[in-house]
Parts: sequence; structure tokens; C-alpha cells
Amino acid sequence: MSTLFYIVEAAVKAVFVLFAIAFPLASLLIWQERKQSALIQDRLGPNRAFINLPFIRRFRFFGLLHLVADSIKMFMKEDFMPAGARPFLFQMAPVLALAPVLLVFAVIPFGDTLLLYLPDKDLFYAVNLSVASLDTGLLFLLAVISLTVYGTVLAGYAPDSKPGMLGALRAGAQMFSYEAAMGLTVAGVLMVYGTMAIDHIARAQDSLVLGFLPAWGVVYQPLGALLFLIAATAETKRVPFDMPEGESEIVGYFVEYSAMKFGTFMFAEFLEVVAVAALLTVLFFGAYHLPWLSWNHHVIPWLTGLIGAHTVTPGLNIQVVSLVTALLQLLVFMAKVGFFCFLQLLVRWTLPRFRYDQLMDFGWKLLLPAAMINLALTAVAVLALGKAG
Repeated sequence: MSTLFYIVEAAVKAVFVLFAIAFPLASLLIWQERKQSALIQDRLGPNRAFINLPFIRRFRFFGLLHLVADSIKMFMKEDFMPAGARPFLFQMAPVLALAPVLLVFAVIPFGDTLLLYLPDKDLFYAVNLSVASLDTGLLFLLAVISLTVYGTVLAGYAPDSKPGMLGALRAGAQMFSYEAAMGLTVAGVLMVYGTMAIDHIARAQDSLVLGFLPAWGVVYQPLGALLFLIAATAETKRVPFDMPEGESEIVGYFVEYSAMKFGTFMFAEFLEVVAVAALLTVLFFGAYHLPWLSWNHHVIPWLTGLIGAHTVTPGLNIQVVSLVTALLQLLVFMAKVGFFCFLQLLVRWTLPRFRYDQLMDFGWKLLLPAAMINLALTAVAVLALGKAG
């Protein structure tokens, strides 16, 4: 295959991941958070935006039209810049807040492989269902996540605003504190599966432990999964870890931003929720696999027998089976990601926020030691099982 073919393949997968998975989910989360919080607090939620259709007056579509109304409002508002702001840094801060989150999706597999039949060459081409299949995927992931702090710190520094700078300092301290624990939990996953390639970790979870337990990361690392969820939630800067924003205190590191720059920060926050849900799914909850149902041993043979009876060309038969399998894997992956998005929103509207000293104490005195203990226990278990095997 030519270099141009691989470039086009990567571009198509990137467009699919962003515009079919990440952006739609993040947009729906804005609506879901309003609806979910309204149900928790016994309110109606978004119900004001409507359109008049020929046969349906005041069509509200369950409040989803508020997404359109909010988008129009963001574009129509004045894009204000404070007089003492540093223009270049002020413009770059929203970009630096959004770009690292988008890069996270580059290494998240949403399926195994898709076989494409090339009739002119009479061969199959295997497409990995992730934008980039990196042997150092976990290192890339940690490096990209650490870049998000630049957007938040610059957002508070660039406008020359004291409340914004205070929020930026809080964000920097908080994200640095919880990234340490998150890195240690990811190291535990690396020890268990023996690879840093995230797509290989996903494939390794399509098996059983002790003959009856799914070989998911949460089975090997139950404490690690919990610690990762807590640390990653702190990275998203949402309740109970919303010290960088602190609406009732300092209004946050992006206090001086308006219009679509503010919208970019808000959208990046919901993209982070989707990214956390996707990482939890891939690293700890079987990725696109179903428990006790192997794609290679159960689903694909069944599909081959079902579809093979209605096709004539062997190449077309394999192509259809591969496509249906990829779609089923995508649906499983999206269902798991949707559940963990729901869980994060539930936590946000259930738990009270920490005081800042409680937040830092929790990160350094409880979460980090727990992550180190989990890593040590994992190392001992891996070494013991390796010698026993």
C-alpha cells in the first residue's frame, strides 16, 4: 500500500472518531447533564426552546433544541478581551484546553479490526479500529493528558485577572496532584497485560480468568479501577473536584472569556468526561468485548454460518461478517462509554464539593499512597504468578 493510502485511512478514522463518537457524545452530555440534574432535583429541566411544525405546535424534542439555541447564542455573543490581556496567549488558551483532549481519542480502540476485501488484488486488508495503533500508547496517553494543564493555566494568566489566576493556580496544583495517582494506576494495567499498546490491552480482555471470570482490567485491578476513576474525575475539574472553577468563590480560570472561547472551554470539559469514560472502558471494563461471549469463538462463527448461507462470493461473505462484527463491537463500546458518562454526571450532582485543603489532602495523603500500595501488590502478584507458571 502507498503512503497516501495510509494517510487517507488515518484521516477517515480520525473524522469518524471525532464526528461520530466524541463530538456527538459531548454535545448530548450537555443536554443529559441538564436533564439528569433536573430529575435528581425534581425539576423539569430544559423545556423552553421550541419550533412550530405544520402539525405540531411548540415542538420541544425533549429539550434537545436547547443545544441549537446555546450554539447560536455562543456564536452571537460579543468576543470580549480585557484591556490588559496578552492577546496571543489569550487566543491560544482555549485551543490548548481542547487539543490534548482530542488527541486522547487517537489511541482509543472502538473495535478490533475490519477486513476490507480488495477484489482487484484478490486480498484482504486489515484496518485497525483506532486512529493510531502505538506500541507506546500508554506513554502517549499520559503525555497528552499532562498537556491539558497548559490550557487552564494560560486561561488564568493571559487575561491579567486575579480571580482567573487564582483558579489557574488551583487547576495546576490539582491536576499535578491527581496525575501522579492516575499514572500509577495505569502502570498497574501495564504490569498485568505486559504491553503499553492500548489496542493490545483491549484485545487481551477477550478471554476468561479461572475459567469463568472475564479477563477485564477491573478483575485484575479492582482497586486500580476505582483509583483511576477518582483521579480521572479530578482531571476533569468537576464536582466534587471543581476547585479550579469554584462558581461560588472565584468563578474560575476562564472568568474573562466569553462567546465561543467560553464555549470551547465548556465543550472541552464535556469531551474530557467522554474521554474518561472511554479510557475506563478500554483499560478496565473489556473495551468492545462482552462478558462470556468471545468474538472469535462465539460471535464470528455464528455470523459466518448465518450470513454464509445467503452469499455466493467467499470474499463478500467475509467482508459482510467483518463489517457486522465491527458494528456490534462499536455498539458495545458506545454502551459502556455511555454508562460511565452517566455515572460521572450522577457523581457530579450527588456529592458535595471538597474544600481546597480537603482536596489536596485527599490526593496526596490517601489517593497517592493507595495507588502505590496497589502497584506494589500488583508487582508481587505478577512476579508470584510468573514464577508459579
